[in-house]
Amino acid sequence: MSVTKAEIEAVLERISLPDGKSLLAHDLIRALTVDGDKVRFVIEAPTPEVARQMGPIRDAAEKLVSELPGVGQASVALTAHGPAEKPAPPSLKIGGHPKPQDGPSKPSGVKRILAIGSGKGGVGKSTVSSNLAVALAKAGRKVGLLDADIYGPSQPRMMGVNKRPASPDGKTIIPLHAHGVTLMSIGFMLEEGKAVVWRGPMLMGALQQMLGQVEWGELDVLIVDLPPGTGDVQLTLCTKSELTGAIVVSTPQDVALIDARKALDMFATLKTPVLGLIENMSLFICPDCGSEHQIFGQGGVAAEAAKMGVPLLGALPIDLETRLAGDGGTPIAVGEGPMAEAYARIADRLIKGGMA
Repeated sequence: MSVTKAEIEAVLERISLPDGKSLLAHDLIRALTVDGDKVRFVIEAPTPEVARQMGPIRDAAEKLVSELPGVGQASVALTAHGPAEKPAPPSLKIGGHPKPQDGPSKPSGVKRILAIGSGKGGVGKSTVSSNLAVALAKAGRKVGLLDADIYGPSQPRMMGVNKRPASPDGKTIIPLHAHGVTLMSIGFMLEEGKAVVWRGPMLMGALQQMLGQVEWGELDVLIVDLPPGTGDVQLTLCTKSELTGAIVVSTPQDVALIDARKALDMFATLKTPVLGLIENMSLFICPDCGSEHQIFGQGGVAAEAAKMGVPLLGALPIDLETRLAGDGGTPIAVGEGPMAEAYARIADRLIKGGMA
């Protein structure tokens, strides 16, 4: 059985520099790749002077990784920036025009692509996406999460990661990792707070790059957090990718359901199977007295699922801890409790149904 990047990173976390922080804490690991039983990565020191003192650390890293089960050969290079140099960003032009494709495709090694959509914003689609990805990972699946909400990427905040991915050759992008999930977002490639002002072709090109140029590795499922609505990103994903299917998130409110029906019609028009619906903000449970309040109505999404003949995958209440966890960068599904169990049940339904 091949070693995983997570197992390698766990070993590297044990190697400390003189200040007590690990190689990973100092963000010195670059271009970590696993090819069968061969592992390669680079330790990038901040200056040549520091690199000259890190020979024993490089040797220790190579020895510990080579001793991992499933590793036949470990190759570790030691390099450094010049004194006046800063780490160079990936030399990639994100958001160019899309390249022609022969037909729908999916990244090598990815078994299933699952789109999470909504007819309108503000229904908690990104919160559901991040927590569902974590719940599937906790259930033993190899999970990727692509934040395709180009105009409003929120996964860097919700997953607690905000650094630029590496690009060792200027063509491929090395994704980031958090909470057992492999991550990519346009938010990693832009300055925080910088608006994306792009026309449709640039959006489609960016999505194509994040699907095709990212080294996703072996994944059981890639979850794509779509932007709200029925625009260019949805059209590109449904026509250019081999989608397993889509899940639509909505609140029970009539106004939200009007837009959710448009999303459902879009997926039907594009011949993308709808695997189920999730009702978010289904009710509010008073933390003081335990009484239940249907703030946005009751049963609207369940009725729509029954009408369409698709499963209602879950009903999730409004929950303060879920909001605080997302803002803090650790999805509620990472821990234990009623909300984590609710996401675990949805993940279990997807797994048992062969959808994830």
